[in-house]
Amino acid sequence: MIRPQTNRFRKAQVFQGPWDFRKDPFDQGGQKGWFKGFKKEKSLLVPASWNEQAPDLKNFLGPAWYQKDFDFFPNPKWPRVFFRFDSVHYFSTVWLNGKKLGSHEGGHLPFEFEITEFFLRKGPNRLVLRVEGLLKPDRVPPGNVPFDPKDAFNNQFNPPASFDFFPYCGIQREVTLYTTPRTLLRDVTVRTTLSGKKAFVKVSGCLDGKGGQTVRFTLEGFGWRSIRHEPLVGRNFQAVFPVPKPRLWAPGSPNLYELRVELLKDGKPVDEVRMPMGIRTVQVRGNQILLNGKTVFLKGFGRHEDHPLLGRALPDKVRAKDFQNMAWTGANSYRTSHYPYSEKDLDLADRLGFLVIDETPAVGLFFHPKGLPKRLRLCRQFTREMIGRDKNHPSVVMWSLANEPHSHRPEARPFFKDLARLARGLDPTRPVTLVSYLGAAEESFRFLDVVCVNRYFGWYSEPGDLPKAFPRLSKDLDAIHRKFRKLLLVTEFGADALPGSHANPPVLFSEEYQAELIEGYLRVMARKPFVRGAQVWNLNDFRTAQAVHRPNGMNYKGVFTRNRRPKLAAYRLRKLWREFPV
Repeated sequence: MIRPQTNRFRKAQVFQGPWDFRKDPFDQGGQKGWFKGFKKEKSLLVPASWNEQAPDLKNFLGPAWYQKDFDFFPNPKWPRVFFRFDSVHYFSTVWLNGKKLGSHEGGHLPFEFEITEFFLRKGPNRLVLRVEGLLKPDRVPPGNVPFDPKDAFNNQFNPPASFDFFPYCGIQREVTLYTTPRTLLRDVTVRTTLSGKKAFVKVSGCLDGKGGQTVRFTLEGFGWRSIRHEPLVGRNFQAVFPVPKPRLWAPGSPNLYELRVELLKDGKPVDEVRMPMGIRTVQVRGNQILLNGKTVFLKGFGRHEDHPLLGRALPDKVRAKDFQNMAWTGANSYRTSHYPYSEKDLDLADRLGFLVIDETPAVGLFFHPKGLPKRLRLCRQFTREMIGRDKNHPSVVMWSLANEPHSHRPEARPFFKDLARLARGLDPTRPVTLVSYLGAAEESFRFLDVVCVNRYFGWYSEPGDLPKAFPRLSKDLDAIHRKFRKLLLVTEFGADALPGSHANPPVLFSEEYQAELIEGYLRVMARKPFVRGAQVWNLNDFRTAQAVHRPNGMNYKGVFTRNRRPKLAAYRLRKLWREFPV
């Protein structure tokens, strides 16, 4: 799917602000016909998680109903009409004027329905959604998982999530009504290669509908412009641009060109899309990750889309502040832990020069045979949706298939081999990984491109004993590399620090202890030539489900507070990362 945009052939309208909302704790709305319309219980903002908007919704996971009335004025210039939902968590069903459009499972990734001549009226129209985020073991991510030592779940959280962040629910990103010509450009893929001092940009894609004979491609930037005309082959199109003296995209020089693709009929444009694009290559060679043929070290963070008022829906100003804070520390990368972030996030990463490990929502996976086929089907769906959405962002340098899967069962290995084959088939230009806490015991690393591990010596083990934690970390990293002989990234490490808590000498939960642990980890990693990435957990404090080890229902591993104020560790990182390898 091409993102909705407004131009001479397309028009996009975002539905934001207050929507009617009603809880349905006994799941009676369907029987009572709420899909035709309902009496609102309250108004809630969209986009936003419902859990942060009213006290009675704090731990409520649904089902619940949204409705929005709108006027529509058809225009023969834009005869096809679509509704796109960028993120509705977790399971949603959509009706328009009482008629069902369809359903979608999984949050964090977009889905859409065409509504051309489908019950639309010139007068008021009513859009209704039923949404629920109930925690179930056959969902991804899972919840309410029965305890089994092989799966390592004990449902220690309330709500009983199998992951350490809050299971926010609702319409959490934009809802867009957009219109297009009858025959439209449906998909565009951009891939770039380098050869000597020249770059090659390959643009391919397909149409939806009949009509059109030629596609005109325009690539321009930095005083250079090239136009190509290529005939359609069926409904597919393709062009290759040689780019002399290309301005490459990289951290510190995030150069972006503009690509315009126009569908021509009888020599005249009938549809167009525009997008920024960067010229860069990514390779893994031995113990190195190469960006444009040059070695790079990933200095950065794990993050969460988390806001005290809007939950998973980060306002643009808050998102910009996060990037400002990452740049201030000297970071050049982050991972979309543990789900794909908003496309607005990747837009900023493209423009500001951050390297991104893009991760599916497959956190806390387990491999008990019961429900496993559905979990695999969902992981395949999410992999396709994520790569389809994010493949043209130069900032995305790696695909992560999962975070901390409980891979003790033998079923895990074929599960991830299937996903890795799918990801490489969809995009052979980026390395594929998963993030594991098992380390050397994660057998799936044998057929993945990069080893990513999360390590908490000095926190969950050896708590308060850093003199023991750092040597153990060193031995552990050596053992992992000795087994797999691959590039290794430490994608999580850190410690909780209660804001304003200080101690001399450092003790657990003090800002000093967090800073000492992070510095010690970085110094160990700096001695390992096979470690080419260090991503601190976490950029900001964030909300979790309640647990005895989560005071105030919060994870305090952020080096910034939830309100984006620096802790001592942020200042320490700012100093260290200016000394750290590139």
